[in-house]
Amino acid sequence: MNLIYYPGACSLADHIALIETGLSYRLISIDHGKKTEDGRDFLSINPKGYIPTLELEDGTILTENQVILTYIAETSGKLLAKDGIVRWRALEALAFMSSEIHSRYQPFFRNFPEPEKERARERLAQAFAILADQMGDKKFLVSDEMTIADCYLFWVLMAAPRSGVDLPEALRRFFEHMRARPCVIRALAEEGLG
Repeated sequence: MNLIYYPGACSLADHIALIETGLSYRLISIDHGKKTEDGRDFLSINPKGYIPTLELEDGTILTENQVILTYIAETSGKLLAKDGIVRWRALEALAFMSSEIHSRYQPFFRNFPEPEKERARERLAQAFAILADQMGDKKFLVSDEMTIADCYLFWVLMAAPRSGVDLPEALRRFFEHMRARPCVIRALAEEGLG
């Protein structure tokens, strides 16, 4: 399968999950002109125009981090419990990070006026506090085993400095722990960030 990505963007979460699960993949980057490195028009592959995009071997296209991460987990049988509360907490965390954190980064990625940035900072600080409370003293966000939620959380935290929001201690500890994992080291290196 092909992961269409942009270096350092949210597609990094999917890249980390692919490495951690051991699934076979090929990276295909896009440029700002929406061309893939293999010369295709990205908008003809994904009319939404944003990454991540996962192109399956049969040509099926999947989009949206939550869906791609869940597909990777289900296909590999790793990073997501088959049943029980840990499964639902991981999926809940993915949805929360997508709606309450990732979407709040827009004022910083697109240089909105300062009042909008300040409102976003307040909401981000609240969301980070919720995640830190949820993590408690666990090694990972929802349990002591890594899940797809941790792949996304790593990217969410990596992007946090752009907002100027201070992270709670539990999330800083988690970020450093994840940064030292072989799957993260490899993903960052493959994207030219390591």
